[in-house]
Amino acid sequence: MIRVAVAGAAGRMGRALIDTISVTEGLTLGAAFEHADSPAVGKGAGAGGVVVSDKPADCVDDFDVVIDFTVPAATLALAELCAAANKSMVIGTTGFSAEQLNALRAYGQEVALFISPNMSVGVNVLLQLVERTARMLGDEVDVEVIEAHHRDKVDAPSGTAVRIGEVLAEALNRDLSKHAEYGRQGITGARERSTIGFSTIRGGDIVGEHTVLFAGAGERLEITHRAQSRSNFAQGAVRAVAYVHGKPAGLYSMDDLLR
Repeated sequence: MIRVAVAGAAGRMGRALIDTISVTEGLTLGAAFEHADSPAVGKGAGAGGVVVSDKPADCVDDFDVVIDFTVPAATLALAELCAAANKSMVIGTTGFSAEQLNALRAYGQEVALFISPNMSVGVNVLLQLVERTARMLGDEVDVEVIEAHHRDKVDAPSGTAVRIGEVLAEALNRDLSKHAEYGRQGITGARERSTIGFSTIRGGDIVGEHTVLFAGAGERLEITHRAQSRSNFAQGAVRAVAYVHGKPAGLYSMDDLLR
């Protein structure tokens, strides 16, 4: 039995993870974490008598793998703890800076870290389709990434949209840091063919939508993924738990899991 801890246990994603763990054979909830100001601290987290804690260091003996869909600073602090305690992590947090990603890579030399900006199997199929389409169409089309999420999402564009941009840039032999266009306003002039455009929508309770637009002369191809609930992300995360548990130190991703 793999004992799983959930960081951000009181949030929407945290609750979906706890529900999924409870019905997944071979997994059990071992610990649940929230920040110190959360009203959930000290209260029960699902079945099994687990109480939400604001002190992960006090719970390191209660879990084998932790799932973290929180914020970069909290994820890095938990990764430091896991590296010291030899605990694996599944990380779905987005919005890391380059410096923070380098810190995660360093922790990945100590323990197994499974990192993916999107745990949905469908989204990762989309990434493969986008790569193949971009290579086939090349510079004959304009490419745009459109993403939509709920009003409370704090980073933009989404980590998944950024990953889509990276896939496009690699397939098209472009430098994303030079060719990304994050929104447009005013007299922008004609679009440069090398641009990889990003448009961000925030509103309501949209779980997550991503569309990649390939616009050519006389035709348009769109590849879209729409998440109807958070259950697909939770299911992908628990698959990642089973995959990463017992793995040697290193960085792992959905590409590794889906091979």
